[in-house]
Amino acid sequence: MSKQSRFFKIISLAACLGFSSLSFADLNLNKDKSQLNFISIKNEHVAESHTFDSFSGSLSDEGALTIAIDIDSVNTIIPIRNERMRKMLFDAANYQQAVFNANIDKQLLKLAEGTSQTVSVNGSLKIKDVSAPVTFDVAITALENGQFRATTVKPTLINASSFQLDAGIAALKEIAMLNSISTTVPLTFSVIFE
Repeated sequence: MSKQSRFFKIISLAACLGFSSLSFADLNLNKDKSQLNFISIKNEHVAESHTFDSFSGSLSDEGALTIAIDIDSVNTIIPIRNERMRKMLFDAANYQQAVFNANIDKQLLKLAEGTSQTVSVNGSLKIKDVSAPVTFDVAITALENGQFRATTVKPTLINASSFQLDAGIAALKEIAMLNSISTTVPLTFSVIFE
């Protein structure tokens, strides 16, 4: 075998190995292209939209999904309300993150670019050391360069009682002098993995 043939064979092998590792690499959430929103309802009829500004996530080639939400990043637009939610509802000093874990069908990672599939993602959400099952109905779309977008097709209702947050909501209601705060919160998201 000539030196030139050997050189091209080595280059081809290296390229194959490189593409192979890329194809089976874990995907990470791109925060700059993602958003996580929830709505609170006070005094029965006043709905307000909020976000978490910092969260991360990973999706393995086997379909293991983890999303970690930084509690300190809760953003209601009103600083004093942000602070009260961190302290009185989430106890962010002791519980810095809420974490969602699930397993999705790894075949979804083989969707052709530009195609989409709607699925139910069943997993476990942990807030303040309390875990409860949660299901998200999402549209998963394959984008260019191996990226994926997951977007909720309808809000998922998160019940405060499932995470023992009732006392925190009662404290928020009292300090803000409100007649009521809903204990059920609709949550939506649009995230990109790459």
